[in-house]
Amino acid sequence: MDLQVLKGFLRIDGSEDDHLLASLVSAAKSAMRKAGVEEPKVEPEAPEEEKKKQAETLEQYNLAIMLYVKREYDPLTGLELERIKNAIEGIILQLRDYSQRGGEDDA
Repeated sequence: MDLQVLKGFLRIDGSEDDHLLASLVSAAKSAMRKAGVEEPKVEPEAPEEEKKKQAETLEQYNLAIMLYVKREYDPLTGLELERIKNAIEGIILQLRDYSQRGGEDDA
C-alpha cells in the first residue's frame, strides 16, 4: 500500500500522522489475513492477461485496506460506518480464496 495514495484518499497533506497511518495499514492487512484474504501479488513473469487480473485483484485489496484505515482514522457517522463496513465485507467475499477452505460446505 502506497502511503501517498492512502493520504490522497484520506485528503491528508502533512506527514504528522504517517506513523499512525502505517500502523493502521498493518492492522488492516492483519484483519484481511484473519478474514481469509492474503495480500495479492502481481507476478512479472505471468502472461499479460493473468497480470491484468492480478493487478485488478491487488487494486480491490488496496481499496479494502484504504476503507479500513478510513474507518479507523476519520470520525464518521453511524451510516458512514455501516456503508464502509459493508463495502469491506463485500470486497473480502470477492477476494477470499474458497478453494483453501478444506472442503467445508457452503450451506
